[in-house]
Amino acid sequence: MQFDFNILVQYSGLLFHGLLISLQLTLLAIVGGMLIGTLLAMMRMSRFWIVSALAGGYVNFLRSLPLILVIFWFYVLTPKIVGHPIDAYSSVLIAFVLFEAAYYCEIIRAGISSVKRGQVQAGLAMGFNHLSVMRYIVLPQALRNMVPVLLTQAIIMFQDTSIVYVVGVRDFLTAADVVANSTNRPIELYSTVAVVYLLICFTASRLVGSLQRRYAL
Repeated sequence: MQFDFNILVQYSGLLFHGLLISLQLTLLAIVGGMLIGTLLAMMRMSRFWIVSALAGGYVNFLRSLPLILVIFWFYVLTPKIVGHPIDAYSSVLIAFVLFEAAYYCEIIRAGISSVKRGQVQAGLAMGFNHLSVMRYIVLPQALRNMVPVLLTQAIIMFQDTSIVYVVGVRDFLTAADVVANSTNRPIELYSTVAVVYLLICFTASRLVGSLQRRYAL
């Protein structure tokens, strides 16, 4: 059986659009997840136990569920909450953002906790308020520790976008699967998907390794 590159050329537009959907979903989930995750991290570190308990319950609950179940759950639940039908892409995006927020919360909380308490006390003793201490002392050091882990989580998230086919979102893998079934050329399509995922994830993992070496204390 010969590898037919013409199939890839013929359906390159559809495949590229699917890849853009996967990358777009990953990027939006990173931004939304980090915003909500930062808020959750602040809540978990709050002095008020009820606030910390609520955030901790959310994080532990979401991290205990498989992502595919969360995707199904929000695909069915979101239209009932908003009161009208919602497209599959929007429901998947909501699921990804809220699911990833639980993981980003723990990453951000660990990064902030890695800064020694003595530096915070020294900043307060010098006349900084709590917000200034967080901005100028804690966050720069915490970000240094968090960046490699945040990128690693982003790689995992990009790989996880391949399961959105279960609700009909035409991501990269789904587009390749549609073409493979219509042309009966699965080897060309699935091999291409594997190579693209490999290149993107390998390049990103090399970047993570480089950042870990650069920011190693």
